[in-house]
Amino acid sequence: MDESRYRTEYTPRRFWHKLGPLAQSAGRGTLEKALYLYYAVQNDHTPKWAKRVIYGALGYFILPLDAIPDLAPLIGYTDDLSVMAAALATVAFYITPEVKEQAHRKLDIWFRKPGSRAYTDA
Repeated sequence: MDESRYRTEYTPRRFWHKLGPLAQSAGRGTLEKALYLYYAVQNDHTPKWAKRVIYGALGYFILPLDAIPDLAPLIGYTDDLSVMAAALATVAFYITPEVKEQAHRKLDIWFRKPGSRAYTDA
């Protein structure tokens, strides 16, 4: 993948704009990978080369025109997930326990079940 093509597509605002409405439809696994990358790129300890890889993957995720349209049932996020998985494999060292914790906290908020104690305490 030529991440430089997609790097310019990424901004935090565009990331959250796309991610918010997709919380249920994209699935927890896809969102988890996206959030790992998002929080890793925010970390000051992530080197510039790794951030470029992450920006490329997140730019691809945000870009509305991709190989498999995201609206396609069941397979719409397959290409996005593949790109993010490749980026994660490349920058795995920078997906720290702290990055994972941030992602899991956000996922727990999005995937709470109404009536659960965690849901009502927020």
